[in-house]
Amino acid sequence: MSRKKEPYIPDPLREASRKYISGGMSRRDFLKFTGALGIGLSQLPGILNTVKAQEGVMSSADRAVEAAQAFAGETINMTRESGLQAQDPLFFSGPLWQELTGVSVNVIELDAGPPQYSAALQEHIAGSGAFDVIDTAPLWMPDYVRAGALEPLDDFIAEYMNPADLDDFPPVYKDMGRFEGLNFGIFDDGDTLLLYYRKDLFEEHADEFADELGYPLAPPTNWRQFDEIAKFFTERFAPDLFGSAFGRAPGAFWNVEVFLPHFKANGGIIFDPDSMDSLVNSPEGVRTVSEMAHSNQWMPPGITELTVVDLMPEWLAGNFAMMYWWPPVGRWSAGFGQQTEELAFLPESQVAGKTGYALLPGDITQMAIGFNLTVSSDSRNKELAYLFIQWLTSPEISLQRVTLPFALRDPYRISHFNSELYRGLWDDASDYLDTLLEAGEKASMDILLPGGQIYHDAIDRACTAVYAGADPQSAMDQAAAEMDALTDRLGREGQRSANASYLTLAGAYPSTNLVDAPSNLDM
Repeated sequence: MSRKKEPYIPDPLREASRKYISGGMSRRDFLKFTGALGIGLSQLPGILNTVKAQEGVMSSADRAVEAAQAFAGETINMTRESGLQAQDPLFFSGPLWQELTGVSVNVIELDAGPPQYSAALQEHIAGSGAFDVIDTAPLWMPDYVRAGALEPLDDFIAEYMNPADLDDFPPVYKDMGRFEGLNFGIFDDGDTLLLYYRKDLFEEHADEFADELGYPLAPPTNWRQFDEIAKFFTERFAPDLFGSAFGRAPGAFWNVEVFLPHFKANGGIIFDPDSMDSLVNSPEGVRTVSEMAHSNQWMPPGITELTVVDLMPEWLAGNFAMMYWWPPVGRWSAGFGQQTEELAFLPESQVAGKTGYALLPGDITQMAIGFNLTVSSDSRNKELAYLFIQWLTSPEISLQRVTLPFALRDPYRISHFNSELYRGLWDDASDYLDTLLEAGEKASMDILLPGGQIYHDAIDRACTAVYAGADPQSAMDQAAAEMDALTDRLGREGQRSANASYLTLAGAYPSTNLVDAPSNLDM
């Protein structure tokens, strides 16, 4: 029997393939290179597999799998927010990892919010070693680091990861797993807010709006325009359709996640970098919370008691002209994934093909919560836990995960945004991905300091008080006093150090575009 002849691959193509596999060339550049050679997309898997086999070139995912096979028979305990967030490791990535490595994944579902936050700290204090991989919001990570609950990942990254993988993130996302100069997590969820608007309504009423307001009906660039657009639609169509909506209910994170980018774009600074006194009660803070309260009048009745979850089905039913929300709404608006059992609870989208995407007023948005994958310092399998994280977040595996119809992980790698696969999932998916990529370059970050969740809660309470009629200055004074008290408890010197590190991050203060912009308070 004659031996099968190995396919011939010219040296330039072989070298480009080697660079791409090992992370030294971006997908866009690789496709540009191969396209110039007349090589079609359908030919690339065969070429890449041949180069891998002939030269032993390995991606970060391949390296993780190969190293993890030495741990076959072991089990990784991974925390995950209960519900849709858990579906990926339960039914896709966990089983696939076990198939490739012989290592099983035990998914420990935790209720969102305080239960998920506190579980890792409680297990660390007990020294139980119950968790190997901790799925944590970047907001909580500084508390975990200061408590000694997380393992630094830099040595693992240097040993196993292709360096180019770290350059496959937009600027804001690249820093999300760092605290005071060390990597404690790998970012895994592009949770940026977008403004969703009804393209059909904007087109239908463009002339009437321009005649009345004197400027084109388009995504608003400041909060006065936002309110003028919302008022235009609410006055004409309520209660069947309202001009805008966003959950304003107390006791959650939605208020602060809108306050922060608005405040920063208004020129606000959260802390004095020298004294660490809170500055949320500055004129910029009072203006921001007042402008937020002003917008409520064009939203549905009872908006201050409604959550973002309450409003999402109403958007899909076509009942709002504008709404800001997390990335899943962009997919669900298009009807993507609604045929799956996991998303059967969603109403059929009435806004498919009618939804536009934009950043928030001020050419800014918010990296609102999101998730890092981290390794517990108490894990008995730290190396194995890291290898699982590297594999999960690698370009090729993470693309499969963020395109799962039922998963809540949102695109976060540059290669995700440029993916032909993702761009082909619905008609205007390219517009959606382009806007999300822009968001990853212009997003504001949460308060990523120890005590960040408590700082957030103080601001949220102030927003709620102003919605209920409290004096804005008094409400923000109270928030600042609560934040100062927390800073004193945690230690001002340590918080000053953490804040100095925060100020070096791309998303700390990305925009001051609203400082001189018209205010909705002048309507």
